[in-house]
This record gives sequence, structure tokens and C-alpha cells, in this order.
Amino acid sequence: MSPQRGEPVNQALRSAGAVLALVILALMAVMAPTLRAQSRGKDKDQDLTVRSVEGTVSDAEERLVEGAVVHLKNTKTLQIRSFITRRDGTYAFHGLSTNIDYELRAEHQGAASDARMLSVFDSRRKAIIHLKLNKK
Repeated sequence: MSPQRGEPVNQALRSAGAVLALVILALMAVMAPTLRAQSRGKDKDQDLTVRSVEGTVSDAEERLVEGAVVHLKNTKTLQIRSFITRRDGTYAFHGLSTNIDYELRAEHQGAASDARMLSVFDSRRKAIIHLKLNKK
């Protein structure tokens, strides 16, 4: 094949390659928002296995208690996490598995609450459990 005859073929191939590149770039620009939205949706799906629990600790007279210790026990591993209530009597535990039951108790200056359960059957992503200290 002589260089003169092949030249129109090479030009046609280069033009087709350029057009193809432009089409791919246009598709990527159009699809980018859709792909980002799908990836955000996947993150939310993964979070379905994680939940939190929060609430308040009050004394027998219904006053909120600062400095009470709230114990969260994983009933599968028996691991215990603790949280000291804030000034407003609130506590919070995050990053809990939806596949595990948890037992919650509070204590302060010799008084203790009854145990409360956060069950695997509780479908709330953010459970609210208030604990009340019994009289000594």
C-alpha cells in the first residue's frame, strides 16, 4: 500500500478515535452524578447494621442525674462499655450492632436502675431508653 492511498484511511481512523473519545467523555459527564448518588446509597445500606442508643438517667424524684455511670453490656461477648452522664443527665452509645442484644444499667452514689434491654428485634436506628435510679 502506498503512503498516499493509506493517508485517507489513517485520517478516518484518527477522526473516528477523536469522536469516540468525545462520546466517552460526554457519557462520563452525564453519568457522574448518577454514580455518585448510587455510591451514597450503598453507604446508607451498609449503615443498616449499625445503631445507637441514648437517653437520660433520673433519680427516684425524677431529677436528671449528672455523673451517673451507665453500663452497656454486649450479651454475646459480655463486653461492658461505660458512659458517665453529662450535666443534663444524658448518655449515648454509638456504633452498636443491630445483630446483638444489649443490656443497660445505671448507677450513682449507691443507687442503681433496673436493667433495660436493647433487643435485636428493636428496629430503631436511634433507640431512646431512659433509666431511673431506684431508692437506696
